[in-house]
Amino acid sequence: MDAQKYDERPGRRRRNLIIVLIVVLLIGAWIAYHMRDHRERAETKRFFSALQKQDFETAYGMWFHDPDWKQHPSKYTSYAFNDFYRDWGPGGEWGVIKGYHVDCSLSPGSGSGVIVQVTVNGRSDHPYIWVQKSDHTLSFSPNEIACGNWWTWVTE
Repeated sequence: MDAQKYDERPGRRRRNLIIVLIVVLLIGAWIAYHMRDHRERAETKRFFSALQKQDFETAYGMWFHDPDWKQHPSKYTSYAFNDFYRDWGPGGEWGVIKGYHVDCSLSPGSGSGVIVQVTVNGRSDHPYIWVQKSDHTLSFSPNEIACGNWWTWVTE
């Protein structure tokens, strides 16, 4: 009869705090998941930036992640600079690169590298670049990926 009236404020505060923490954790996990390939996408952007500037020697160094490649060109006879220039230079498949956009990336099940899809000069076909996670060397990807729409990006 003389009992105090129940105060629901502490319970409501605790419930709201738990909800906020869960939402913050979910958003943090989503951001961490989507940033997992950030370094590989950044390396691809640097590569295409060098191509856009027509700095093919720097781009070739990025391809092998060896800025001093000129000191030992015999190390890269499997994909010599002349072959690289034929593929990526003005006469290559992509022509003079006037603009590019890194669309998306995917880490396949092996986890040793990342496939990065790039749009070059607004074309509908894309180069797919394989970025090795261990040493950030670049190569042509053996597989293609589909970036899709915004929902695919959210759930990627």
